[in-house]
Amino acid sequence: MAPLEAKRTLVKSPPELWAEVSDVAALARHLGEFGEIRITRTEPETVVEWEGDRASGTVRIEPSGWGTRVTLTAEAIAPEPPRDAVPEPAAEPAPHPECEPEPVADPVPEPPRRRGLWARLFRLRAPVDEPLPVVVELEPEPVAVEPEPKPEPEPEPVPEPLADDAAREVLTGVLDTLGAAHHRPFSRG
Repeated sequence: MAPLEAKRTLVKSPPELWAEVSDVAALARHLGEFGEIRITRTEPETVVEWEGDRASGTVRIEPSGWGTRVTLTAEAIAPEPPRDAVPEPAAEPAPHPECEPEPVADPVPEPPRRRGLWARLFRLRAPVDEPLPVVVELEPEPVAVEPEPKPEPEPEPVPEPLADDAAREVLTGVLDTLGAAHHRPFSRG
């Protein structure tokens, strides 16, 4: 799309129009058809450069006789060709060393059992000959677990540029909205 331009002299003061077009939220309300609007550069009281998902452009404000000259321009942003997503090769799990059972060492002689409180108080002797059970814990064999494949991110939909007629209608609609008289509530008697 070639750069489109819409001009009009509005019966409003430059500071009043500047307040409307230099605010990102207000500008996004007017130019919402072009996607999410971001202000990229401003020259105080005269120029606002903006960029959207579908187009970019400028708003110029100039004092003119009985009003303010407002010039809107817009140029479509060429959609980027979709990049072919090359999936990364799945990482091979590191080979686990085979678990070999460790040889059981000779049993270590256990220290003699301590006597309990009652046995020490009354000098009773507990039988020391009872062997305690030996518990041998074996580590389980590691199991190779395949990592879950990561889902491929879906490509973001590329917004289609507006047709020239639709873009021109948006620009003239912005001028109509900016030039409309806004009555303050409760100002009439």
